[in-house]
Amino acid sequence: MAPSIKFTDQLEAFCEIATRLAKREDADALLFLLEGSIDWEKLRKATGKMPVLLASDRPQHLTDAEEAGFDTIELNIPDSPVYERLTQALLESISDDVLTPGACVVALYSGFETGTIDSLSVIRLGEHLGRLTVHDLRQLDTRVPIETLKTAVDLAVVIGREGREGKPVGTLFVVGDHRNVLKHCHPLGFDPVRGYNISERRLKDHKVRESIKEIAQLDGALVVASDGTVVAACQYISSPAGEISLTKGLGARHWAAASISRSTSAIAITVSESNGTVRVFQNGEVMLRIEPFRRAMKWKDFEYNPSASSD
Repeated sequence: MAPSIKFTDQLEAFCEIATRLAKREDADALLFLLEGSIDWEKLRKATGKMPVLLASDRPQHLTDAEEAGFDTIELNIPDSPVYERLTQALLESISDDVLTPGACVVALYSGFETGTIDSLSVIRLGEHLGRLTVHDLRQLDTRVPIETLKTAVDLAVVIGREGREGKPVGTLFVVGDHRNVLKHCHPLGFDPVRGYNISERRLKDHKVRESIKEIAQLDGALVVASDGTVVAACQYISSPAGEISLTKGLGARHWAAASISRSTSAIAITVSESNGTVRVFQNGEVMLRIEPFRRAMKWKDFEYNPSASSD
């Protein structure tokens, strides 16, 4: 039987406070991180007419919530810190067009005691999701140096956010394990990076990144070595795509990214031409998704210090 969260006087007070705060901050919705089912009728009454999103990694709770008329978000990172669960919930909400990238939400969650909603936060998505952390990349079990990944992801986000000359641009970077990657590639035609010295193909160089923005408009993948050197461009990827499952709506570029990251130890980074969303693939799966916010990303070290348990 699914665990249940008691609708206590404290929870009712939290809902009322959150609702007033949401109205004051002109928030778009309340977001609950749920660890159990709840009295949906009481929840609706306590939150009034405020839009409510319910996020949980327990599908049975979400089914009940949907039947009660709430918008729901399914999570798949159980036992993760609240920060990471909130981030996934917000990304999924944007992906499903429930929230816009510039939305504001008031989140309610169990910050101290499991099963008891005891904390709330005001989250402005443009600020919260515009900051990737080094921790986000370190969860990728790869030999590619963090600095190389940061540089490639930063460049992909810029391309997704700005496009080129006002036009949206979709592209694919394949980073690391470049010798094996090239075994699954063949050029679509002229390779614009061929013939240049290594010093003229390093992503850490601002001029090189500007040139890559131009090349990104062309068909095919850009292959980047672990040291940040662009070794090939305009490459067609022909690695096998068996046993790969992707979200409905992702096109050939994303399938190529999934397949090459499954066939090699490379990290693939896609930029969606339709909305600028950046996805990071490893072993055939999407590991990170970054939305193209207007302001630049800010890399920050991430430290998670769980509260010490009382004696």
